Amino acid sequence: MPTSPSHSLPNPVFDEPVFQEGQTLPDPKGFHLPHPSDAATYKQLGKLLKKQTTPVPPSRVAPDALYGLDQAFGAKGAEVVQAIRAAGKIAFHAVGDTGAANSKGYGDEIKTADRMVADFAALPPAARPAFFFHLGDLVYSFGEGKYYYDEFYDPYRNYPRPIVAIPGNHDSFVVPGTSAGQTPLAVFQRNFCAASPAVTPEAFSLHRTAVTAPGVYFAFDAPFVRIIGLFSNALEDPGVISTEQGRWPNVTDVQLDFLRAQLTRIRIEAYAGAVLLALHHPPFTYVVPGVSGRSAAHGGSPAMLREIDTICAEVGVYPHAVISGHAHNYQCYTRKIAFGGKALEVPFIVCGGGGHHINALVDPVHSRPSFGADVSYLETQPAVTSNGLVLEKYDDQHFGYLLVTVDAATLRIAFHNTAGSSHQQARFDLVTLDLARRVRIAN
Repeated sequence: MPTSPSHSLPNPVFDEPVFQEGQTLPDPKGFHLPHPSDAATYKQLGKLLKKQTTPVPPSRVAPDALYGLDQAFGAKGAEVVQAIRAAGKIAFHAVGDTGAANSKGYGDEIKTADRMVADFAALPPAARPAFFFHLGDLVYSFGEGKYYYDEFYDPYRNYPRPIVAIPGNHDSFVVPGTSAGQTPLAVFQRNFCAASPAVTPEAFSLHRTAVTAPGVYFAFDAPFVRIIGLFSNALEDPGVISTEQGRWPNVTDVQLDFLRAQLTRIRIEAYAGAVLLALHHPPFTYVVPGVSGRSAAHGGSPAMLREIDTICAEVGVYPHAVISGHAHNYQCYTRKIAFGGKALEVPFIVCGGGGHHINALVDPVHSRPSFGADVSYLETQPAVTSNGLVLEKYDDQHFGYLLVTVDAATLRIAFHNTAGSSHQQARFDLVTLDLARRVRIAN
């Protein structure tokens, strides 16, 4: 535990990445630094939260380049990848919105993190997660570097694998007056887009090294799966990945070029693995029929989805699944589209209940939707032929995370919630997709 708020290590650089302390450390009992309430700040920034986007920092690599799991593991990377290929499958964690903004909610973040760590003891070696893909909003409320220890490093001090991440809106919104070196994206890049695996000042006395992803958007390549991660910017709603033809002029269209290049590479390579698209802001979230705006959770981002659909149609490649956070609950959709002469079933998964807060799907005055509800009305001017959208299942009562497993034939996305007091897995939902036929399989 740091001895003072200003304590930091002199940024040692290791020969290879470090992921945990080498011994299991006890759960933290509370924040090291006091976390003042952001209620007054939110009120003052209300208008900015709806209109302030941030420039997208450039990547260190070409738009079609890959960041591999082997690179994330460093010197041991080739051995790790070989073992995964020999096992014939890969597993990984994914969830967003983990940061606890106050001491009252800290236990929920710790409990979720502990359940993820418990998977390494509960699962056989070949089924243990190879990495954790964080879907954004690591540190509340505005990505301050001084809270990275309390809200990220300490809760995941026992997590024994790489944690790669895309930034969320709370990791990128700039409070006026913030100094240049301490803006949220500058801090995020120092910890997740570093040139080498150094211990950052934000880690304080812990030894987890910075991740070496090439930018805030990147394509993460691992055996059997490729994850295209996009940065959906700093607004509370909606997600933004481009200028949207001049509406957000400081954003640029660099991510559209990146997405086009990555999908083109997949087509040229005839890539046979699972292709996932990861964003912080979800394309779809539930809204009560006939009710404008959001119900009790963050809204969807139809303009962002239209841009993604347009590029997918242009290139001729559509992801097998789309995963996101932001809405503080679990929602599972099946989107049915006609694409490339085929009928595809594409899971759209929202998993933003990583420990920050849980939002009810609807407010108290509206009825809760049934599992399997037709929510095609959420499709707003889609850029592909949509043949239906179904809300398969949701959990707006419990925190939880995704455990994704991929082999040569299938993609399995399981949602595990934290119901109950046991560290044993509590699987609430499972989506299984046939990779070749692009349809869901009954579990």
